[in-house]
Amino acid sequence: MDRNPPRQDIDESQLDVSEPKRWAAGIPGVAVSLRRGVEQMGVARTATTLKLLNQREGFDCPGCAWPEPQGHRKLAEFCENGAKAVAEEATRRRVGPDFFAAHPIAELAGKTDYWLGQQGRITEPVVLREGATHYEPIDWHDAFSLIASHLNGLASPDEAVFYTSGRTSNEAAFLYQLLVRSFGTNNLPDCSNMCHESSGAALSETTGIGKGSVSIDDFNRADLIVVVGQNPGTNHPRMLSALEEAKRGGAKVVAVNPLPEAGLLRFKNPQNVRGLVGAGTKLADEFLQIRLGGDQALFQAAGNLLLSWDAVDTGFVEGFTEGFAQYADHVRRLDWESVDTATGLPRAQVELFARMLAESQRTIFCWAMGLTQHKHSVPTIREIANVALLRGMIGKPGAGLCPVRGHSNVQGDRTMGIWEKMPEKFLSALETEFGIDVPRKHGFDTVASIRAMRDGAAKVFFAVGGNFVAATPDTAVTEAAVRGLDLTVHVSTKLNRSHVVHGRTALILPTLGRTESDLQHTGEQFVTVEDSMSVVHRSRGRLTPASDRLLSEVSIVCRLARAVLGPDHPVPWEEFEKDYDLVRDRIARVVPGCDDYNTRVRRPDGFVLPHAPRDAREFTGTRSGKAHFSANDLTVLRVPEGRLLLQTMRSHDQYNTTIYGLDDRYRGVKDGRRVVFVSPEDLDALDLLDGQHVDLVSEWPDDPTGVTERRAERFRLVAYPTAKGCAAAYFPEANSLVPLDSTATVSGTPTSKSIVVRLEKVD
Repeated sequence: MDRNPPRQDIDESQLDVSEPKRWAAGIPGVAVSLRRGVEQMGVARTATTLKLLNQREGFDCPGCAWPEPQGHRKLAEFCENGAKAVAEEATRRRVGPDFFAAHPIAELAGKTDYWLGQQGRITEPVVLREGATHYEPIDWHDAFSLIASHLNGLASPDEAVFYTSGRTSNEAAFLYQLLVRSFGTNNLPDCSNMCHESSGAALSETTGIGKGSVSIDDFNRADLIVVVGQNPGTNHPRMLSALEEAKRGGAKVVAVNPLPEAGLLRFKNPQNVRGLVGAGTKLADEFLQIRLGGDQALFQAAGNLLLSWDAVDTGFVEGFTEGFAQYADHVRRLDWESVDTATGLPRAQVELFARMLAESQRTIFCWAMGLTQHKHSVPTIREIANVALLRGMIGKPGAGLCPVRGHSNVQGDRTMGIWEKMPEKFLSALETEFGIDVPRKHGFDTVASIRAMRDGAAKVFFAVGGNFVAATPDTAVTEAAVRGLDLTVHVSTKLNRSHVVHGRTALILPTLGRTESDLQHTGEQFVTVEDSMSVVHRSRGRLTPASDRLLSEVSIVCRLARAVLGPDHPVPWEEFEKDYDLVRDRIARVVPGCDDYNTRVRRPDGFVLPHAPRDAREFTGTRSGKAHFSANDLTVLRVPEGRLLLQTMRSHDQYNTTIYGLDDRYRGVKDGRRVVFVSPEDLDALDLLDGQHVDLVSEWPDDPTGVTERRAERFRLVAYPTAKGCAAAYFPEANSLVPLDSTATVSGTPTSKSIVVRLEKVD
């Protein structure tokens, strides 16, 4: 007997997950967005701010990196989560000296991430001195002197780690990496290490460039759009509008995911009449409810079938690729029983998917972190590239590869040099342009940085943006590593977990937000960002800053550089702070594709960075000058009896580690985050009940003879129609279950989507 049938009625005090498609994207979000805006900003400020969001003369959304349309833009060119992000930044709530005087660090450390974020904007720099119980104000000059003293006192520059989030502007990112390399290290970990590093690694191998090969206009020309391991409704909501327009143009959409996602099953667009009065648009023509980690098997199976049907673009394969014979031989010997086990899909559905690929003349392949955070993530993305190459889906309108990036300028930061292993051409250009010596030894990525902190090889941690402690894996290990540092510094707008898990001395340096005016000596400044499809455009904040004691990220980097490197350093840091055009002039001479930067970025929609595979079917980034097929051993994730395969994910009321609220409207969760989603069938097999509380215990085979366990306590079970054998929980609450040493091959990304867990009942 099934003791855990999905519920049929909404219970506001508990959960309703019986039919995710009933939670349509769009309409409820309008009211939520406006209510959050008014709560945080007030009526007039809400109207003023949202009117400027993602507009040409306004500011870029501090949320996701989905591109704006070229040409006409809607009056409301934003989504629910974008509006929430703006409300969080433009809030009228303030965290000043009185707040820190009233709240000792021990008290703040016991607060939730949500509570910390809701306190408001930090108004001036503060320091937590060694042995002190409270953060206290510090003058900017003294703050920079303190940091410089720690950095210049290190035995080696490599004892410092310089982290970056994806919110940083191009100008700040370029100057930050220039400061770090001038200081003498390549320790430049960033949030990409934890999300799309696997995409960059796989695409660099296959096409020669680690970025996607589509534009926003391609969605209107596509026959078929495949959305794999991605939840656009929560993580990239404006993508749903693009999919809706593509559907109206005749495109079909295939969703591949372990969980049914409301936005893809039924989308109600608040921007048009159909969304306001109709039943919404069913975006996904086919939903493949795949088992976690089974995507590699699915695309190998698709390749096998395409070959057997002779559905190959022979002209493209022969003219533009290499390695086809080895790939074809490997895939033709596919073990179909392994495919069945890995995917959990009916064979007929796999064949239907392959038939759709065979019939489509213009296919876009989209994916996100559901693919990038497995041990075999890089081979999985190679397999998607293999299928695209088989069908000739690169370098033609309406087709291509589309890794959908998360944070708003994460792709731009990498373009500007935020990477621990930038190529020699970039480093040489820096030396030539600025007359400095740049280190060549590769630096630490995010996981290597945590290991270095843990082992005492790193002494200072400096972060521009982000919430490092909450974003990273193996929470207990990471927190202990951070607490052992001599100094931690965070450039931030609001409080977060990383401010209360700190080194012996800690600084918080408050900065301007995207929404705020940046006035320097030469006048009002703007910054630039790069979206997920390589479009570089302006962003100019218009609001009065939250405090007259805030500095821009550019100012913080330039002033820190003068304090650390001294007044005689050849880089003109003081001039860069006064006039951001001067920074862009230097970017134009160093970064490929950015020539005439200042002129082109002032065009209404900015400019598109060159992408040889997309623009001309040229694969100049590979060693051979051709796109590369690869033969990848198939990985099948096998879980011991009585265990489940867990993925971490976001709720609908959060963005990255920022928690906007405690509800997940799409999944029917109200007022709670410590929940774990499990299929009714698995609950029954494990003798568990919907609504019970369990501890999540991850099991990691850290040596041939033993298993290391990590425990996350007291999660409420939620009967949910996820794939059999799989489970899901929110991060950062479940990050403690991800072993630091469990990382993707090649990319080093934490394996947050394939955690073996057992569920232990608690009272």
